[in-house]
Amino acid sequence: MELINTKKPSKEEQQAAMESYDALSAALEQLRSDNPEIEIEETEVRIKVPRSALKLLVNILKEISQGNPISIVPIATEMTTQAAAELLGCSRPHVVKLLEEGKIAFTKVGKHRRVKYEDVVKYKNALKAKQKATISKIMELDEEAGLYDS
Repeated sequence: MELINTKKPSKEEQQAAMESYDALSAALEQLRSDNPEIEIEETEVRIKVPRSALKLLVNILKEISQGNPISIVPIATEMTTQAAAELLGCSRPHVVKLLEEGKIAFTKVGKHRRVKYEDVVKYKNALKAKQKATISKIMELDEEAGLYDS
């Protein structure tokens, strides 16, 4: 299951999200139950919602209030090599190369490769960490050589 809102929120949606974000954030801190009951005033329906879902809703409201489109993808979701390429910001053939080199785990469904969303994100985060470490090392070497003014 993948829920996607690819359009930018309207000003009205951003405003409503900001107000809801503030109220829900405050209410969440006062909760004692792991599955609190909430009421939808308009319909008077009361439902139990896991605290973790409410925390996720707080994050969603924050992003919408800032005008950011959102996407929710369950962690175990399998994706195509094209979708993985889009997430990594590279070409599909490059992703296939990464898969064949064993840098990202995958399974085959017939002739098609499938990768788990969480494995692609893990690779992306590791790549970012490596890039950050490399930049820090370069800056350190530049400082030692007197090429970098702090």
